[in-house]
Parts: sequence; structure tokens; C-alpha cells
Amino acid sequence: MIAPGLPSFGAGGRIFIVAEAGVNHNGDPALARRLVDAAAESGADAVKFQTFRVDALLTRGAPKAGYQVETTGAGESQREMLARLELATAVLAELKDRAATRGLTFFSAPFDEESADVLDRLGVALFKVPSGEITNLPLLRHLASKGRPIILSTGMSSLDEVEHAVAAIRAAGNPPLAVLHCLSAYPAPAAEVNLRAMDALGASCSCPVGFSDHTLGIEIAVAAAARGAVIIEKHLTLDKTLPGPDHRASLDPVEFAAMVRAIRAVESALGDGTKRPMPSELDTRRVARKSLVAARALRAGARLGVGDVLIKRPGTGISPADLDKAIGRPLARDIAADEVIGWEALAEP
Repeated sequence: MIAPGLPSFGAGGRIFIVAEAGVNHNGDPALARRLVDAAAESGADAVKFQTFRVDALLTRGAPKAGYQVETTGAGESQREMLARLELATAVLAELKDRAATRGLTFFSAPFDEESADVLDRLGVALFKVPSGEITNLPLLRHLASKGRPIILSTGMSSLDEVEHAVAAIRAAGNPPLAVLHCLSAYPAPAAEVNLRAMDALGASCSCPVGFSDHTLGIEIAVAAAARGAVIIEKHLTLDKTLPGPDHRASLDPVEFAAMVRAIRAVESALGDGTKRPMPSELDTRRVARKSLVAARALRAGARLGVGDVLIKRPGTGISPADLDKAIGRPLARDIAADEVIGWEALAEP
């Protein structure tokens, strides 16, 4: 059951695909605008950024993660790196308007309460809680109090921590909520992704569940869709060789479009779960199945015996599953050798 108010998460079986622009704009508004356009052209439903103020986010001495050192070097602090990646409110407003003109839902992940207030004033469709903030219960309560839908990422978390976060959100306003399974490694090793954890999240949180993917390639995101994720989030970059912490673990526009096509094919293939012959099978069923066929010429009035029939293709006559119902019935007309026997050729017993 999809929570009311969430923007089409899983409605009609449609997966909500989010292009995570994140900080792949490198602090350049023009590059950010191009990411919005690329998200739309790739077939995404939404484009997401990150909203933070370095003074509120981290201390001056906060270290970089190992992957950030690998991608941006050790010559600057994490604070210095992120200071270049802040987006001004005016830029966010412009991006939101641009996304709307391209048919995209725009939202962002706030890392502090003031950033959340900025996004709230901009009228974003929803809030995204990044994995690093899942234990920041004061921020979660602040977001929940605003009543907008929330997507909660759960990377680096135990189920107990997720449950505490969900409880805090529900106690502080109970807005529509979805949770994303996530592995917070960049890139994420496929062997540690543990997609079955989505089942545990769904059972525990009783809300829509999706997947925030940091693996290389598109295969794991497509697998998550097949396992029932109603939201797929994946980093998008214009060029994986650009400087910056997240480009390496992102998809370029061609790859992102391929992922979208694959996910749409998967969700189409999932169907409604009812086992039945489908229209495309009917011609094959007629040819591939078998019928009762006259083993020799048979005369009208005689009763059909077991030795009078063979079982052969095509499947346009009496099914061999109904052999017992047909045996002993009188023939309503002559039947030629090797003729398919239909019910109209048999009289009532």
C-alpha cells in the first residue's frame, strides 16, 4: 500500500526514478542546469541535489572519507572541498523552475535545519534524508514537522537505527514516508549490497521501500527494481572523469538512459501476478499443444474407444486432458483418419 501524498511512488506499478545530481555540479550553476536537462532527457522522474552550509555541516578538521581522498586528493580538507559545492538559494530556485519545465520533480537533501527551511520556502515536493543524517533525530523531527513527504536513506544503518528514525518522523508529524536501502560506499561492491534487506525494511517500517544505488553499472539497480523497489536513486554526471568526489560512482547520461529503459522493461514484465495464458501466447498454444486425433477412419454412430485416437498437434480439438470425457461418446459424423476431433464431432452420451 503506497502512502498517500508521496509523488507516484509505485502508483500503477511505476517505479519512481531519481537522478541524483548531488554535488556533481562542482559548484557551477551552469553545470547544475545541464544536469537537470540530462536527467529529463534520460527519462528520470526526478532530479535531486544536496543543500548544506559548510559552517553547519562539519568542523574545520573533519577528515575526508577514503573515497574522497582517492577522487579529490589529500591536499585540502573535507570542509574546503565542500565549500566549493554549496549552491545558493537563488540557484536552487532556478533549478527547481527548470526541472518543472522539463517535467521533473525537484527535491534536495538538507543537511541542517536552516537548509531544510530554505527548501521548504522554495516549495519542494519532498525532503530527502541522506544516510549520514539518519541518527540526527532533531533534524528528522524538524523535517517531519513540515508535513512534506520524506524519503529516508538508510546506508550505514542497522535495522534498529532505521526503526528509531522512522519512529521519530512519525511522532513528529507522520508525513508520508518511504525508506531506501543503501550501501554507502563509492563505488559500492555488489557483493555487499544485500538487496534482500529491502524485505526487512518493508516488513519493519510498513512503508514503500526503494534503493539508492552506488554500484558501478546498471545491473544492481535493475535487480532492485525486479525485487520490488518502488524508488530507484542513482547518481548522474555529465562526465565521470570530472573532478569531484562522486563522479566516479555515477552514470553518464547514456548509461542513465539505458538504466531507465531497463527498469521500465522490468516493471512492465512484473505484471499483476495472475498466472494465465497471455494474448501473445495464443497462436503458439494452438500450434504447440495437442488434440485427440482419429487413429483411422471412424464411422458415425460408433462409440469412441481408446484405440480409436492418437494424441498429436495441433491443439485445436479436444484436449488430451479431456480424454476420459471423450471416450465412450458416440460419433455424430464420420471422421477421417488423422483428423483432429472436436467436441462437435461427438454426440451426447
